Formats: sequence, structure tokens, C-alpha cells
Amino acid sequence: MRIYERLVAATVLCFFGAGPFVFSAEPDRKGTEDHIDVVRYARFGAVGDGVTDDIDAIVSAHEFANQHGLPVKADEGATYYIGGKDKTAVIQTDTDWGTASFVIDDTAIVNRNANIFVVQSTLKPVALGGISSLKKGQSKIAASLPGSCLISASNSRVKHFIRFGLNQNNGSPQTDTFIADKDGQVDVNTPIIWDFDQITNITAQPMDKTRLTITGGRFTTKANAVESKYSYYSRGIGIRRSNVVVDGVEHRITGEGDHGAPYGGFINISSCANVTVQNSILAGHKTFVTIGSVGKPVSMGTYDISLNRALNISFINCSQSNAIKDRSRWGVMGTNFCKNLLLDKCAFSRFDAHQGVTNATIRNSTLGHAGINAIGFGTLVVENSTVYGSSFINLRSDYGSTWQGEFIIKNCVFVPSCGRPATAALISGSYSGQHDFGYTCYMPQQIAIDTLRIDDTQHPDKYRGPAIFSNFNPKFTDDSYQENYPNVKTEKVVLKNVTTASGKPLRLSDNPFMFKGVKVIVPQ
Repeated sequence: MRIYERLVAATVLCFFGAGPFVFSAEPDRKGTEDHIDVVRYARFGAVGDGVTDDIDAIVSAHEFANQHGLPVKADEGATYYIGGKDKTAVIQTDTDWGTASFVIDDTAIVNRNANIFVVQSTLKPVALGGISSLKKGQSKIAASLPGSCLISASNSRVKHFIRFGLNQNNGSPQTDTFIADKDGQVDVNTPIIWDFDQITNITAQPMDKTRLTITGGRFTTKANAVESKYSYYSRGIGIRRSNVVVDGVEHRITGEGDHGAPYGGFINISSCANVTVQNSILAGHKTFVTIGSVGKPVSMGTYDISLNRALNISFINCSQSNAIKDRSRWGVMGTNFCKNLLLDKCAFSRFDAHQGVTNATIRNSTLGHAGINAIGFGTLVVENSTVYGSSFINLRSDYGSTWQGEFIIKNCVFVPSCGRPATAALISGSYSGQHDFGYTCYMPQQIAIDTLRIDDTQHPDKYRGPAIFSNFNPKFTDDSYQENYPNVKTEKVVLKNVTTASGKPLRLSDNPFMFKGVKVIVPQ
């Protein structure tokens, strides 16, 4: 019996319980077919002709590989067509897609929430009891754990990130995610950032010690063309396991028309830590418009990179398959509740932290038309990078334009609005002081800028030069204005070697009253 026939027969036995199945995973021996050291999709019936739907074979191949601890390798030159079935392949072993292609057809699907692949841990969550509260900066929790764990805590009775604007909402439950070791010691690099007077849910997910690697693969999504509303599609690679490297994946999009539902991330990393995506190509999605929560038209966020409750996540030497200055496409990246994000040697249309990031670093990178958008905590470092956004850093106004910490900008270039005529501001945002976001809002306590070139060659008439801060509140021009929810203003800005192409000096703001307490230091 040939090896393919034996594998199929063995798989049938496993699935239907016809007796125990023993499989030898010893390396190939020349001249025999009795032993294999890698699982291939073709052995489970994948055709790879770009026409036949291969998802069933792909799912079965990974199930077999997971059961026997074997790596998976795609067939070189194959094109795997994946139709609209409600099927997900679970990856728990190293996977090499090589130069194989995958066509994901979203034009007619059963379940838009079903990822094509999910990288999943074999380790089971651990129940935690006896933890009824947490304190910001707490160094240890009362728990004995099987090893390092990702701890996620929430309090549904407290709402944070109560969104303002066209997509306003009632907020999200108070949430924090951090790493603790077997003795409950909290990793100082993933600190607890909120005071929890009460905890309504807390989980501990053990973190894998061994690295799982995914390499190669050329993916093309045939985009959906359904009604443009907030019905997000999750038809990509979901990562739910810690200690993963994704290397050399490529993603492109075809078939986008004048309407369609948004996407929640071709690479979607959630509830895990220590994940690196490197040497990969992602894609910006076309922007479509819908009616927002206040009954007015609003552009829908749609992403190829989505991170949620994810810690220590790095993108290294990654780029986009379409132009990063193309304003018809939404910013490629969106994140929520993350800590320690890194972009290094990347060219993306946007870096974005929605519901808070704690510590982020952007270096040796280029950010396109959507620039850097963030709210959060800790330190945001931008180094050796070029930014083409409307501002150098935009503090998201829908979440209170808040950053409790500091900004460090070093050896950078800022080209306002991709070089179009614009009045430039380094730090932009909006804050009326009349909306309760569920927390006190801050501006960076300190901003340190060392060597920044502002290319404001193109500028409007009567241009007075770039500003450090945009006009966060045009109504706040004297002491008569009352903020019902005051924010905490920046204390100090240190400027060293800041130059402009226009020759015009850097100003404080179009609203100097609001920022009158800021101390601007220019070292001699």
C-alpha cells in the first residue's frame, strides 16, 4: 500500500474509532515509504490547481500533524483554492508554505468569522480564584501558576474608552492583560495599568516555551461585495498562541468594488504574547462608507493587521503590497489593549492604537498617509523614521487624546500630509473637556525631540510655520472656559536640532493660551 493510501486509511481509523492507531514519525529512510517526517496537503487530497476547493484536505492535514507532532509543508508550485465553507485549519506545529499560493474566495461564504488558519496552543487555561481586586503597578498576584501565564482581567461594572464622535458608544469593560510567572510575580515590562476595585472575570493562559514557526505562503483574497456595514470579515490567520514567528507571508487583495464589508485583520493576533511577524507583505483595504451610530456617514475601519490583548508583538522588515500614501485605502493596522508593540524596518500606511497601548517603539520605518495614531501609557519612541501623516503623532480624539507618559522622537523626518500644502503640527488631537471617557485624560508629561527635519516645502498662504501642538480646543482661549472633565496638560517639551524646509520657526500652538503652562526647553 502506498504511503498516501495508508495515511488516508489511518485518518479514517482515527476519525471513526476503528481501533487504536500507531504512527511512526521517524525520519525518512531512503528506499522505504514507511516513515515520514513532514505532512503535505496533497497526501490528504489537496489538488492545488487553483480551482478545486482544498480546505477540507488542508484541515485534515493539520489535524493529523497536530496529533503526531509533525511539521506541515505545502507543495511547491501549488495554488490552493479556499472557498466559502465554514472550516478552519488549526495549526499547532511548524508550517512551511514555501512558494505555494492560496486563493481565499470571500465572494460567497457561510461564516465570515471563521479564520482560514488559527495558530492555537495545546496548553489549557488555568482557573484563578481568590483574586478580587488589582492595583496599578502591583508587583505580584496571589496565584500559583504552572509557569509563565498571560493574565487577562476585566471588570464589567466599570466602563473605559467611552467613545466620542460619529462612532460613539458606551465603552468597554475595564480591561488589563499582563504576564505573571509561576509564583505570581508580574513582569515589569507588562505592568498592571489600572486599579480594579472589583474583578468580574480573570483568566490565566499558560505561555508556550517552544517556538512555533510559520514560513512562506502567497495569499490572495477575493474581496467580499456585500453591504457596507460593520459586519467584519475574519478570513485570514488568527494567532492565539504565545511564542510564534511568522516569516515571509505575503497577502494581496483583488476584486474590491464600490462597496463591501470591512475586514478584521488578515493577521489577527489576540490573547497571546511574544509574536514576531517578519519579512512579510500585507495589504491596505479599500475604504467604504456606512452610517455610524449617530446616524451620519462614516468611513469604516478595515485592517490587514489587528492586535487585541496582545503583548510583546514585533513587526520587522514588513511592508505593504499597495502604496502607503494611497488615501483611498484605510490604514493597515489597528490595535486594542496591547503592550510593547514594535515596528522595525517597516513601511506601513499607519500605526494605530485604539483602546490603549502601553509602550510602543517605531524605528527605521516609514509611515504613510495615516501616520501615527495612538492613545495609551508609558513611552512612545519614534526613531530614525519618516512620517507622512497630517501630524507627526495624532492623539486619537475619539478616546480623549490621552497619553499618560512620554514621547521620544529622535532622528526623524516629518512630511506633513504627504507633501500637500498644510499647516503642520507635530502633536495633534482634540479635547473639549465635556465628555466622560471613563478615565482622566492626559497629554504626554514630557516630549523630547532630538533631530527632526520638517519638510514643509509645500505650505498654504499666510503660513506661520509648524506648531508643536495643534489647536486641541478652539473654544478654550481664556479662563472663562470650564472643562467638566479637565485633562492633564504636558509639562515640558525639549527641542534639539529641529529644522524646517520653509525656514519658519517651530511655534507652540495656534492656541497658546491652552498650552501656556508648557515649558519649552531648547538646549544651547
